[in-house]
Amino acid sequence: MAKSILIVDDNPNMSSLLAEMLEVFDYDSVMARDGREALGLLGKDKFSMVITDMRMPNMTGLELLEKVKESNPQMPVVLISGYVVSNLHDVEVKPDGFLSKPFLMSDIEKLLNTLL
Repeated sequence: MAKSILIVDDNPNMSSLLAEMLEVFDYDSVMARDGREALGLLGKDKFSMVITDMRMPNMTGLELLEKVKESNPQMPVVLISGYVVSNLHDVEVKPDGFLSKPFLMSDIEKLLNTLL
């Protein structure tokens, strides 16, 4: 059975692209449009990792990271951003990985090999 990864992004095209990339490495994925939806899914299903965009309505990726780590500290959470992010060293809860848009297949493969 393939491991399942929760993709959280308000851009359905980005979520679909990432899901297709994960499929190449034999990972299933479930997509959520924002942090609230993601938390609901995390309460129902078992995931191996969360990959979330940083800028979303209703809840930022950093807020989602904090909530995921509160309830499941061992769950790897990877942040994605198309913007330069320089303030990650200031956050209390650190992400397990980071992807800059646009990312490559090799970036995804490295994260999967490192975190799972």
